[in-house]
This record gives sequence, structure tokens and C-alpha cells, in this order.
Amino acid sequence: MNDSVQRPAPAEEALSGSQDASLPVQFLLRAPLRALQAQGCRARLPRAGLASLATRVAAFFATPRAGLPLLVGAVPFDPHADDALYQPEQVSSAAATGLPAVPRFAGTLHAEPDAAGYADAVRRALAVLRDPAAPLQKVVLARSLRLHSAQPIAAHALAQRLGHDPSVATYLVPLPVPVPEPPAWLVGATPELLVSRRGRQVLSHPLAGSARRQADPVEDARTAQALLDSAKDQDEHRHVVEAIVAGLAPWCRHIEAAPRPSLHATATMWHLGTPIRATLDEPTTGVATLLAALHPTPAVGGTPRQAALDTIAALEPAPRGFYAGAVGWLDADGDGDWYVAIRCARVQGRQVQVYAGAGIVAGSEPLLEVAETAAKFGALLNALGVDASTPV
Repeated sequence: MNDSVQRPAPAEEALSGSQDASLPVQFLLRAPLRALQAQGCRARLPRAGLASLATRVAAFFATPRAGLPLLVGAVPFDPHADDALYQPEQVSSAAATGLPAVPRFAGTLHAEPDAAGYADAVRRALAVLRDPAAPLQKVVLARSLRLHSAQPIAAHALAQRLGHDPSVATYLVPLPVPVPEPPAWLVGATPELLVSRRGRQVLSHPLAGSARRQADPVEDARTAQALLDSAKDQDEHRHVVEAIVAGLAPWCRHIEAAPRPSLHATATMWHLGTPIRATLDEPTTGVATLLAALHPTPAVGGTPRQAALDTIAALEPAPRGFYAGAVGWLDADGDGDWYVAIRCARVQGRQVQVYAGAGIVAGSEPLLEVAETAAKFGALLNALGVDASTPV
């Protein structure tokens, strides 16, 4: 899960494309709650871990400065690692555009780990999950596909091709890279809202528990019902909802969450989802505070959080970088939308790394988890023009 970005001294680092206002779009978020695209970079938020985000944001907006009262960007999976937020020069609505033709992918593909290696990691996680003395209840294990293309990958065109599914939030985020390297981007189409804040109103829509969509409508309906009836997937989903409700509780009142999840469909996957609505106790609590309280949820990490993070570090071959982090925006009023950075790829020149993960609980079966991650690769691989018969 390595996003292969080294973390040099700040003087040696740049935000991809941030000084080139001639690019058509440098940050894109096309989502139901708000669609925006940004150009240029006026100022960068000093980088640090998630615990200090609210403090840094408050200091940024308290400093007299020209430009938009807005920050856009991403936070990484590791809450202690440096984030990447900046103030854009210009912002406009992200209107839907025509879909670029999907090129036929020419190049190499390497799984990290391969299906057998991932199944083995799941078995090792299950040994811990089924140990009565161990605290772990759920862990999300991820794997990736590393593609080397014969031609440079156009990150902006890839984002446009992913935007055909209205049920997801399409995003394109510039990532920090060492100055000599070509620009790098996080590109994806996520179905999962981590947290949104408008005034005192807070919304989250966690997803956990998944199944691949079927071409035949009868089989697709049967798959959806089986997911809804699955005790294993209900258990996996419950951990996520409980964690988000608990994370919001110190800051909110009137937290509402349905007792059972409902089905949420994307073009390629069925998910179990639960909308969660809440009201802030204090109107001064901004979305940055809520983001720090919630991330990473059990939907991308596991529960208990530290036990899950320790298991991920032991079983995944490399750090995740910005995969399974969050992408979004926040403003000087404390409002903002943040989406879980899944169904995504890191794109840099001719190199692409596509990510997928699956939630592992005591009732999981290794080969089914391999199949779930393969299904989750589908949207990105389709948009990259990878042959559907390619084994992953």
C-alpha cells in the first residue's frame, strides 16, 4: 500500500502543480453535497498530523490574508502523518463534462500482495480475531495493484471517466512530492461520506459490508438481499456506526442513526450504509475538529482503533499514504465536506497504484475477501482501460 512518497524537508517539497494556474483543474470534488473545482495555490496550510488540524486551520484563517476563505486537500490514513491542504486561487462549480474515451491500457501490472499473499494475511488476522484474549474485533486489510503504463496517465481525464457514476464523489487531489519528481495525484470515486458540517448540522454516511453488483437483474437483487441478511456484514457495519456515534458524542447532541443499515448501490458494488445526523452542542466546533475525532473509522482501520492500526502495520507490506485517508474542503466558518479516500489510485507520470481493502471480522473467509478487493478494483481498472479478464 506504499504511495512511494518520501517525506523530505519542507524546502525540498512542493504541492503537485500548485504553482501552475494554467492547469484546467488542480483540485476536483464532484459530490452530491457540493461540487467544486479549484485552480492555483495561493498559500499552503503548514503540514502536521490530524490532532493539530483544527488549531492550524484557526490560525490560518485568523491571519489577515487575501484570497478565498477556503482550504482544500487531503489527510493521510495515518492520523500522525502530515496532511496536504492549501488555499486555492480560484474556485468554481464542478459541472459534469463529457466522458473522455477509455484508452486500452498497455503496460505491466503487479499485485502487492498477490491474491495468495492477501489471503494469507487475512488468515493471520483471523487468528488474532478469533483469539478470546485479543482485543481486536475488526481490521481492514488492504492491497494494491501497481501499474506501469507505456504512456503517461492523464490524471484529469481519469477523474472525468470516473465521474459517470452519480452515486459516488469523484475527486482529484494534488499530492506533495519532492521537487525533482513529476506531479502526483490522488484520483478516485468514493461512495462514503465521512463527515459534513453546515452550521450546527452534522452528517455522516458510513459504509461497511460490500458485495459485487451482478449484470443479471435477478442475480443482482439476490446479491443485494444476501448482503442485507448477512450476519457477518451486519457485524462489520455495526462496528463502524458505533464508532462514529461515539466519536460525535462529545461534540454533538440529538445524534440519530437507524438501528439497521440500508442498501447503498454504486455502479459496481452494493454496500450497507447508515446515514447519521447530529446537531453540534457549540456552533464554534468546526469540521476540522470532527474530522480529527472520527478518522480513521473502523470502515478503513478497524476496532479497537490502536489494535487495528498495529495489525495493519504488521500485515500490510507498506504504509498506505493518502489511500484510506480523507479528501475534501473546509472554510473559515467551520463548514466542510470530507469523504473517505477509497476506490482510488495514486497517479504519477506512467506509474499508477490502485488500492482496495476489505473489513475482516471473525466470520470472514479469506477467499471471499480476496474476491471483494478484486471487485473494488473494478471501477479504477475499467477507467484505466485494463482488460476485464486480467487476474488481480
